[in-house]
Amino acid sequence: MTAHDYDIQLLESVSVRRRRLRDALLFGGQRQRRTLDERMGKVFAGIVIAAVVCAGCVGWSFVENRIMGRDPYGASPSPSVVVPSR
Repeated sequence: MTAHDYDIQLLESVSVRRRRLRDALLFGGQRQRRTLDERMGKVFAGIVIAAVVCAGCVGWSFVENRIMGRDPYGASPSPSVVVPSR
């Protein structure tokens, strides 16, 4: 076994040990719940992303309709002051 192979093996074993310690710290002794926790985290992240996208769409719609003066029903905006003709 060369020194290079020994170094690679040592680095991999340290990496595995750190991952196991991190998993033990995060999930404890309940290894069965790990996959459920990971799935629930992904579902929660997906819901949060969807809510942010929906809020962005609603905000953009508000900006288009109110700030830019577009009418949501397609009619042209009426003038706010009507001057009577003589």
